[in-house]
Amino acid sequence: MIVTVTLNPALDVTYRVGELVPHGTHRVSAVGLRPGGKGLNVAGVLHALGEPVLATGLLGGAAGARVTALLADDAVPAAFLPIAGETRRTVTVADDVDATGFWEPGPPVTHAEWAAFVAHFRGLLGDADVVALCGSLPPGVPVDAYASLVRLAAAGGVPSVLDTSGEALRHGLAAGPDLVKPNAAELSALLTPAGAGCREVDAAAHALTCGARAVVVSRGPDGLLALTRDEAWRGVPPERLTGNPTGAGDACVAALARGLRDRTPWPELLADAVALSAAAVAAPLAGAVDPETYRRLLPAVRVHAA
Repeated sequence: MIVTVTLNPALDVTYRVGELVPHGTHRVSAVGLRPGGKGLNVAGVLHALGEPVLATGLLGGAAGARVTALLADDAVPAAFLPIAGETRRTVTVADDVDATGFWEPGPPVTHAEWAAFVAHFRGLLGDADVVALCGSLPPGVPVDAYASLVRLAAAGGVPSVLDTSGEALRHGLAAGPDLVKPNAAELSALLTPAGAGCREVDAAAHALTCGARAVVVSRGPDGLLALTRDEAWRGVPPERLTGNPTGAGDACVAALARGLRDRTPWPELLADAVALSAAAVAAPLAGAVDPETYRRLLPAVRVHAA
């Protein structure tokens, strides 16, 4: 079973418009409502693929109750810890070319609530094959929260995938996650002074020296770069897709977690992650993939040594 952790989940609202015009008024053609947050998107993709998965994290208030109900409607197994604060909402406005996101801040989490979650997480490790730790940290959760969870997982013999940014990523790397998946901008930001303009391979190598065992850098429509201490690979999609890229990185994490569980060799693993990411762009909502696009692209993904 793959356990996904979302410490700052959201009630995710997606508006479809023909064209997004700044400062304009828009007629919304469709409204999508679903559980949001990176780890929940990962769980949704894994569940759609028929993989055993359990979603956990922190939920509270009316928005949290709605997320719980939506997970139940989709039959996604979940074991969230309730908190007093109100779960945030995220709003994505998607047109025929791209998407624009508006993320609310997360609810405050007390020290007691965080301690309760750590104990809860420790109890889930006995049935976990892989843990995927995803997304931002809400106020009150310590900046080294993911580092603590990575170490707990390692102590239980459970490999980890980490997908976060900023100081949470910096601290998480020091704990030695088995795989970390930032995008190019998040990875560059790790370097000092600013990291702007650095080569992706250099930034990925820096993440390895910080403690990660493997790094996969998402490069948007240009595919993925994977780097370990012994290997380097690039995976490139056979075509560029238009649509909603919001959940592409989360679909990538789903593929990586599954591959880590199955010990899939890097060329096959990277091809699967590229194809599944592209299939997420073709789906209308984050946390979903288009099965036909996935099947069509998978054999055509180009993977070569970097």
